[in-house]
Formats: sequence, C-alpha cells, structure tokens
Amino acid sequence: MQPGSTERTRVRRLSDKAVTDGDALRRVLDAGLVAHVAVRDDEGQPFVVPVAYARRGDQVLFHGSTGSRLFRSLADGQPTCLTVTLLDGLVLARSAFESSMNYRCAMVLGVAQRLTGDDELDALRVITEHLLPGRWNEARQPTVKERAATLTLALDLSECSLKVSEGPPDDDPADLVDPVYSQIWAGTVPMRESFDEPVTDEHTPAGVPVPPYVRAWKRS
Repeated sequence: MQPGSTERTRVRRLSDKAVTDGDALRRVLDAGLVAHVAVRDDEGQPFVVPVAYARRGDQVLFHGSTGSRLFRSLADGQPTCLTVTLLDGLVLARSAFESSMNYRCAMVLGVAQRLTGDDELDALRVITEHLLPGRWNEARQPTVKERAATLTLALDLSECSLKVSEGPPDDDPADLVDPVYSQIWAGTVPMRESFDEPVTDEHTPAGVPVPPYVRAWKRS
C-alpha cells in the first residue's frame, strides 16, 4: 500500500503536496473521527455520506443501517470513494487568492466488503475503541437484534492517496513590496479540536464518576 501509486490516485493538482508514505496515511486515518463516503442511488444520484470509521491494519471500517439503500448499494459492490480531511489551520496571505488552509486529506478508492460473524464483531469493537477509547469493555455488547440492524463494511487501502498542505502563506511577490499590501498582517491561524468537560446524563446514579478513560481522550 503506497499512496498515489495508481493512475487514479496520482495527485495532479498541486502535486508537491502529495505524500507517498503509507505510515503518514495511517496516521491521518488514526487521527480522524469522521469520513465521507460517496455512493449513488438506483437513479444515479450521487450522495456523500458522513460515517464514523476506524482503521484496522490496512482496512478502513465503517458501518450503517441495513435499512439504508445507500449502504446496501455499497455492500452489493458499488465502487466508492472514502475521504478523511483534518483541518489544521487557516492561512492568511496578503491577497484573498493566495489565502488557503493547512490540511491533511486521505482518499481511498475501491469496493467495500461486508463483514459478518466474529469479524464484524471485532470491527465494531475497533470502531468503538477508535471513537471512544476504553469504552468497549465497559459498555453493553451489541445484541443479536442490534447486529442484524447494522451493516458493517471494510474498504482496503490498496488504492489511496494523501495530500498535505502546511506552512506559511505563499504570497504574490508583488504584494510583498507593494506600499499598501505589504503592510497587511499575514500568517497562519492553527486549529486544534479538543474534548470539553464531560456532561453526566440524568439517568446516571449519583456518585458514579466520569471514567478516567473519558477524561484522557484527546485529539491528534
């Protein structure tokens, strides 16, 4: 698995931002929580669906409802594109045209495989632990009925790409010497996601503390 190793995944626009390191791609997937999956309905209308996901080895795992026609289409072998984008900051140049964002974006192409049996249960564990580290062993496990309502899919990382934009603004050289525009502040505004203080629900008995693993959650 090497990002950008196929004709379909070779980065053409701003190719200097392409990253071909597989470990870098895995780190991006491990840092995200939400992916967007492309799928068409029976009439050819495209949709982009946000999903919770996790990486297991060289697979991306995600799930949806067995009642969803879109997820059934993916399970039946419709080709798809899954993307994960991490926004790291805003880049303010001296012109609107050169202003941009710092980001890391992973894209995976392929046909998803439906998981069943113990493999599906393990995938649900992996997704839960990716989103909520430490929760799987404490929470109630999925029932037979709940698993029947869940469609769990795996997408191999055999065809993928990674694009990373980072660093300061790349201004038009003329703006750097212009008597007006050269006086404009320029730079980057880093962005970081974080978890806030946990809020206990009304059904939790008095005296039950917030689990230490919840307070330990953090974003990469």
